[in-house]
Amino acid sequence: MNNPINILVTGSNGRMGKAIIDCASNHDEVVISKGIDLGDSLDDHLDDCDIVIDFSTHTFTEELVDKCSEKGKPIVIGTTGHTDEELNLIQSATKIIPIVMAPNYSIGVNTLFWLTRKATKILGSDFDLEVVEMHHRLKIDAPSGTARKLGEILAETTGVSYAKDTLHGRHGIVGERTKKEIGMHSMRGGDVVGDHTVIYANDGERVELTHKASSRNTFANGSLHAAKWVHGRSPGLYDMQDVLDLN
Repeated sequence: MNNPINILVTGSNGRMGKAIIDCASNHDEVVISKGIDLGDSLDDHLDDCDIVIDFSTHTFTEELVDKCSEKGKPIVIGTTGHTDEELNLIQSATKIIPIVMAPNYSIGVNTLFWLTRKATKILGSDFDLEVVEMHHRLKIDAPSGTARKLGEILAETTGVSYAKDTLHGRHGIVGERTKKEIGMHSMRGGDVVGDHTVIYANDGERVELTHKASSRNTFANGSLHAAKWVHGRSPGLYDMQDVLDLN
C-alpha cells in the first residue's frame, strides 16, 4: 500500500470539519494529520500535510492561499461566501497549485448540477426558472453556495446575467415576472442540512428537480474523494464536476 495522503482540516471545530475527521477513517488512502480552527497557527502544521481541506471562513482565504502557494500544498475549498477579491486570490493561486473549489461536495448535488444544465437546455427558453433552498437556522450566508451555483447554471445556459437578472425573494408590488428573471429564495429553520429545488414552470405544467441532504457525511466523503483526486494534479482550478468526470 502506498503512503496515505496527509490531510490538514481547517475549520475543524465546525460541523463540516468534524464530519470530515469522522469520515476519514473510512478512507484507507488518507489520514488526518491535524485539524485547526480559529486561533490556531497554520504555519505550525502546513509542513506536515500533503493537502488542505478548508471548511473555515472566507476571511481566512487570503492567508490560506498565500501560504499553501508558498509551500506547494493543494487545497480543497468548501467554504462559501467569498468576496470578488477573495475569488480573485484563489484564481491567482491556481497558477501555482491545484485547487478544487465547489459549493457542494455531495455526489447527488453534483448530479443535480449536471441535470439542471441538461434540463435547462431543453426547457429554459420557454419555462420560468426559480431556485428554492432551505438550511438550518444557524447558516449565516444566503443564498447558499449551492443555490448560487444552480442560479449561475440557469443564467449561463439561457444566456442571461446571474448578477443582473436574479431576483432574490419578492415583496410588495413587484410587477409581472419577466422572461429573463431567475427567482432565488432562501429559507432558514430547524436543523435542515440542505434542501435545493430547481423549478421550471410553464402554463399547464411544472418540472422540479430536488436534492435533499439528511447527513453532512455526504459532503464530507465527497471532499475526501476530491482530496484524493487532486493529489498530484497539475496547477489549475477544478470543481466536483471534474472530480466526477461530469464535464
